[in-house]
Amino acid sequence: MTERDAKEREPSSADLTSELAALREAIDAVDAAILERLNERARLVQQVGERKRPHRSPVYVASRERDLVAALEARNRGPFPNEGLAPVFREIISATRSLEEVMRVAYLGPEGTFSHEAALKQFGALVELVPSTTIREVVTATERGQVDFGVVPVENTIEGAVTQTFDALVESQVTLCGELLLAVRQNLLAQGVGLDGLVRVASHPQPLAQCRGWLERHLPGIEVVETPSTGAAAQLAADDPTCAAIGSEVAAEVYGLCVVECGVEDQRENTTRFGVIGREVPEASGDDLTSAVFTVRKDQSGALHQLLEPFARYGVNLSSIQSRPMKGKPWEYLFFVDMEGHASDAIVGKALEEAASVAHSAKVLGSYPRAAGNPR
Repeated sequence: MTERDAKEREPSSADLTSELAALREAIDAVDAAILERLNERARLVQQVGERKRPHRSPVYVASRERDLVAALEARNRGPFPNEGLAPVFREIISATRSLEEVMRVAYLGPEGTFSHEAALKQFGALVELVPSTTIREVVTATERGQVDFGVVPVENTIEGAVTQTFDALVESQVTLCGELLLAVRQNLLAQGVGLDGLVRVASHPQPLAQCRGWLERHLPGIEVVETPSTGAAAQLAADDPTCAAIGSEVAAEVYGLCVVECGVEDQRENTTRFGVIGREVPEASGDDLTSAVFTVRKDQSGALHQLLEPFARYGVNLSSIQSRPMKGKPWEYLFFVDMEGHASDAIVGKALEEAASVAHSAKVLGSYPRAAGNPR
């Protein structure tokens, strides 16, 4: 084939424009069809709400949303990526759920914190998010019915347990009714797009510690300012062009900052586990975790062995055991135990009952659907 023949076979600019116009018209038609199906879904959700309302059935069921996305991922034949299904359907569910009731959700604020990001990830944008100044305030607002749910950090793969959350859960009547895992990526945020001109960097002490090596390499000698939260640090950076913040992409969006550098943490695979708290225990979903707290007498020989033995005997797998000193009682401890299964399951119930019989005190903190991606 000659060069002239090849050129004659190449599509002209007019042909390309025509083909693209036809494809875009087809995409518009698909979008219109998607919109119609979304409205069809919304009408069905309204009918569900009307039937649930007399029975005061919960609007939010964590396992329903988790299982819906899992089923869609299993059916997906592509090319739409599975990774995109969860965020897309999170917002679809949030939007249609708001037709039943606009939920209020408390989180550890201010805006732009990782708790804020976790609340958005779990509930979507069409809820009323209520920032709180402390974890205990989140728990108290949920307990008093000022909000429908709260989102609190439970543990981090690098920093370990969030003791303020455990203390607040022990002293309240709320229940854990869901969980989620949030991959924590620390970013350098500032008004500009480069490192020049920065004289200080601000963040919560934990992110600063997680990024110490990067700061020493790239911003040696810079002033480090500790703040109560990553959101507060982003507020400082938004007010001062010489100040950078370490925080999330959500913080950058909220406060109008640029992401100067992504992933400035020294260790990868940093994940925080968040708990969703409410006032009602969700029904068993078939893939649940139960959290409980026990105390034992310090003068009771073999007390911890006796406490844990029923779980081994009934074959209940314990995924986590953590101890926490009791306030005002030196050398006495609270033992927090996570186990597979729901408290209403026969063997889990028996194991809990027998463990409670040998404990000084016992409390079930909640039974809740395991988060997607939780290997425990």
